[in-house]
Amino acid sequence: MSQILPISPALPWLAPLAGYSDLAFRLLCRELGAAVCCTEMVSAKGLAHNGPGSNILLKTCPQDQPLVLQLFGAEGKTVDLAMLRLLELGFNWFDLNAGCPVPKVTRTGCGAAMLKDPEHLLSIVKIMRKRAGSGKVGVKIRLGWDKPIFLELALKLEEVGIDWLTLHPRLGCQGFRGQADWQAIAKLRQKISLPVIASGDLHSAQDAIDCLSISKASGVMFARGAMSNPAIFQNFIRLQSKSASVKLDDETAPAKKLGWIIRRHIELARRHGSSIMLMRSFIPRYVKNMNMAKAMRKELVKQDNWEGLLGLVDKHLPY
Repeated sequence: MSQILPISPALPWLAPLAGYSDLAFRLLCRELGAAVCCTEMVSAKGLAHNGPGSNILLKTCPQDQPLVLQLFGAEGKTVDLAMLRLLELGFNWFDLNAGCPVPKVTRTGCGAAMLKDPEHLLSIVKIMRKRAGSGKVGVKIRLGWDKPIFLELALKLEEVGIDWLTLHPRLGCQGFRGQADWQAIAKLRQKISLPVIASGDLHSAQDAIDCLSISKASGVMFARGAMSNPAIFQNFIRLQSKSASVKLDDETAPAKKLGWIIRRHIELARRHGSSIMLMRSFIPRYVKNMNMAKAMRKELVKQDNWEGLLGLVDKHLPY
């Protein structure tokens, strides 16, 4: 396995999506062009205490590489214990979540709430960097909590020795309201020599191309755009290479392609232990722009086994 994490404008990443980027979805995105995938954010406290919920999130396989494990935690001792355990399990690359704005995360002092105390954030990063070594640690941040501090924080993170930085250019207190400020990523690129990965409002492949043009980022990370259409990676790569010979399916995959995506996702979900409930959450996102979306959603809630789920897909998206 290569020990160099691929970071390039031509190599898109899958973001750490809480509740969604499990092993099956990561493998699907890899098949459609994702160069690097991140796990869902994993609790350092859960890992340190061997919590069953955290253990489930560690599920991976040889095909699931390169894989970045995203950790969240605000207690130094707990993060240290979590890192020791993860290294023993063979994980190679790590990312600290200092960007999640969800209240149940920020109430514990984790996620974007860490931006309220930059020095404490830096102390946690130092622990991760000491344990993991060179080339292995990144941090995902926002502009700040209620005011921009990202430029000065990024300089300090670079001094600590992190290897890449992901910026979602909104304030933590904004949540997902407003518009991502891609110009802020451009300012960050001018300030530090670290690779900077762009995140935020990349709903289509063209969005990512536009973001790169404005921000000059080192790479892009798809989140909600991938949840709606995993083919976004494939479309982005085609646009990047300027070799698209057909109309790209940024917003709605053609019915035949969409049917393949859903069936393949179901196949991977069955094989790798995903739940039917999770698939029932994905499918409405996939079909939201299709004429039959309303009828399919209505029937979807009645499906409680894989065969029924496949039958529903065959009914609405026949081969």
